[in-house]
Order: sequence, then C-alpha cells, then structure tokens
Amino acid sequence: MTSVIYSKMAVIGCGLIGSSIIRAARAAGVVGAVAVADLNPEHRAEIERLGYADAVFAEAAEAVRDADLVVLATPPLSIAAAALAAGTGFKPGATVTDVGSVKGGVGEALAASAPPGVFVVPGHPIAGTEQSGPGAGFATLFQNRWTILCPADRQDEAYRAAVARLTAFWTALGANVELMDEKHHDLVLAITSHLPHLIAYNIVGTAADLEEVTRGEVIKFSASGFRDFTRIAASDPTMWRDVFLMNKDAVLEILGRFTEDLQALSRAIRWGEGDKLYDLFSRTRDIRRSVIAAGQESAEPNFGRDRKD
Repeated sequence: MTSVIYSKMAVIGCGLIGSSIIRAARAAGVVGAVAVADLNPEHRAEIERLGYADAVFAEAAEAVRDADLVVLATPPLSIAAAALAAGTGFKPGATVTDVGSVKGGVGEALAASAPPGVFVVPGHPIAGTEQSGPGAGFATLFQNRWTILCPADRQDEAYRAAVARLTAFWTALGANVELMDEKHHDLVLAITSHLPHLIAYNIVGTAADLEEVTRGEVIKFSASGFRDFTRIAASDPTMWRDVFLMNKDAVLEILGRFTEDLQALSRAIRWGEGDKLYDLFSRTRDIRRSVIAAGQESAEPNFGRDRKD
C-alpha cells in the first residue's frame, strides 16, 4: 500500500467524481482524514450514512481548514464560486485542484481565491459513468484512465514539487497523468468528449420528437446503436450545460468541422459512393480498435459497462 501523500483531503461537492476520489484515495491509503462540503442537505445526509468521510460540512471554508489537498468537484460553472467560498480556509502550502472538464479560465479563477503560498493545479480526471450523486462513486473508477493536469507556467521549485505530489496522488489512484496547457485541453476534450455528448443529446432528442416512430418503438428496439447514445445522454444535465457554456469556442470550432464532414457523408450516400463510405468506416473501425488496445475500453459485447476495474 502506498504511504500517505496528503494528511488531510477536503472535497468540495461530492457527486460521482468527488466520492470516487475519496473511495480510491482511501483504498490506496494515500490520505489521512477526509472532509467533505456539499451545499445539498440530502447529499450531506447520504455522505454521513455512507461513512466514507470523517467530517461533513455545509460550508466549504470549514471543510478545507488544515487540508493539504483541496479538490473542487462541483459543476464547472460553480467552481469559481466554490473556490471563493473556500478561500478563507485554505492552509498555506496546500494544493488546490479541480475535476472540471473545461479548463479555460479555471486556473485564473482558482488563483484569485487562493492566498499566497497556496498551489493551484487545475485538473481533469477523464473517467465517469452516467450516474451521479454521493452514492455513485467507486474506488476503481480511475484505474488505467487518464487524468490531465494543467499547471501554471511556473518554474519555482515549491510549485513544481506540488505538481509532482499531485501527480503521485493520481498515479496512486490508478490513473495515468498527462500535463497539458488549458487551451489545448479544451480543444482535445471538445472532440473526444464534448461533441460526442452533444450529438448524443441531439439524437435522443430527435428520436423523442419523431412523430413517425413511437416512443415505445424507440425503447423496444434500442438494442442497436441508439442504446449507446442513451447512456451518454443520461449524464448529469447541470454539468453538461456548464460544459457547453464554458467551452463554447472550442465546441463550436469542432462542431463546424463535424458539420462539414457530415455534409460530405450525406453527399456520398446520396450519390451512391460506396468506396468513400467503405474507406470512412474502415478508418473509424481502426480508431475503435486502437481505443480497445490502449485499455480505454473493453471489447466485450456490453462494451465494458459493467466493469469497475
């Protein structure tokens, strides 16, 4: 078992990712005490019932006192406000990070709330399910998944040590860690995560509005590709509203490229260009095989949905 990396960890907002971080850190033995702050009284009651935190608070500033690591795990648009609320309690020398899937401007917002001597290292674990809430987390969520850290452009030894310490923490949770600047992170995630979710929401919405096909038929015959879109479209609506509002520039850039490619695909179908269709489908199949080979997905018939390791 790995030795303790942070004597006390505070998690602000405890849904799927926040609760999974706590469970994974406990399992790995890399944290001592754990405090949680959540504005939702029902969440606080559930966290206390589940018993994976040593202390549960409504106020973020109370939870972060004496914490060596503060993890902001609220929806993206509320990260800045959560950091501001917690800021008065930050311990000198603490590391403050987040788990939001949009990084543009997050570093500046966190730094604005942090007093001197507090190290801000924005982060994003690329892992999750469509489930949400304090009871949705599990300890193996981050195994062989990637966590991206977006440190500031600083070369002082103390800050670099804080980044290395946070990297060791995520590695102990089973994650692979990559360092990346905020702008590039948002472009990468726009194509790998944000656009797929936007497409899924739109396809499921189109099916719901289609008068020629009944809702019962959509549900009954969803064992084909539609089923997989519904899984993505079941994700937390608050979080994804925030993602698209915060990362609109990158999403719109990628959406424009996608629209052009979709028009080209439409022309190929209309004109009966079988070779073009075959070439595209062959290339995309190779991408799928590469994802499986990289350990980011399972080749099992259920696409690994039941796997928690």
